[in-house]
Amino acid sequence: MKIIPIRHINETRKEPGLSGNFSIRNLSDLLAGQDMLQELHRHDFFYVLVLNKGIGDHEIDFTTYTICDHSVFFMRPGQVHQLRLKAKSTGYLIQFGNEFFCSNEKVSNQLLRKAGSFNYYQFNPDKFQKLLAILNHIFQEYTVKEGKYQQVIKANMDVFLIELIRQQNKDISEHDNLYSQEIMEKFSELLEKHAVEHKQVTQYAAMLNLSTYQLNSIAKSMLGKTCSALINAYMILEAKRNLLATANQINQIACHLGYEDVSYFIRFFKKHTGYSPEMFRHNLK
Repeated sequence: MKIIPIRHINETRKEPGLSGNFSIRNLSDLLAGQDMLQELHRHDFFYVLVLNKGIGDHEIDFTTYTICDHSVFFMRPGQVHQLRLKAKSTGYLIQFGNEFFCSNEKVSNQLLRKAGSFNYYQFNPDKFQKLLAILNHIFQEYTVKEGKYQQVIKANMDVFLIELIRQQNKDISEHDNLYSQEIMEKFSELLEKHAVEHKQVTQYAAMLNLSTYQLNSIAKSMLGKTCSALINAYMILEAKRNLLATANQINQIACHLGYEDVSYFIRFFKKHTGYSPEMFRHNLK
């Protein structure tokens, strides 16, 4: 049974003064005149690709984007992607782990969640220059390492995330329903950890000390979907990831995702996609 390849932040690029193994790299230096070609894989860290000039294509969880100038790709841990980036592309690649913003940094973590809800951002040239100025400052601090540079980097990362959220045209005021938002964030975290063994809404409601009715009401108000629909959507996404990123047999994938009955898994997948797992793999590979 093969698993989807998982990449980790380069051990040689750990930054002792910054938790979460933060790194920022200049794309021109990283590419060194060569195209970047990456096959389907996933990361266990946040991966932010900021392109001042960009040519290529980027597929994230089976959505393909044509890379262009003044764009940002924001990937959360666990997402599957493949990237083809031409040598003349310029900008920055930022990588950091879940621990970069400590658990007690509530505002920063809320910004991270909101910014990470979108994989792709497109800016006009003027707004992108504002974003690029922030990243230039972060890169300088990361390179020179003057006193308190860690705090400066984190503060500027907050500003960077705010600029991304502004691009979503979302209100970032404190009038947001923070309780409901936190519940959905916790639900998403639990789903990612326990979806293989727990697929019932009642199980997640119990973990969150809520009734099924309360949890579903919050999900509908925040996302317009029931928790059951969110669980099903997550399982379908994981199935697609395994079908395209591994050569495992259908019965192996079904077992890996917690489905003992392979026939049920095939029916479930076809109901939600219109394809059998085998047809989906054949058509998209």
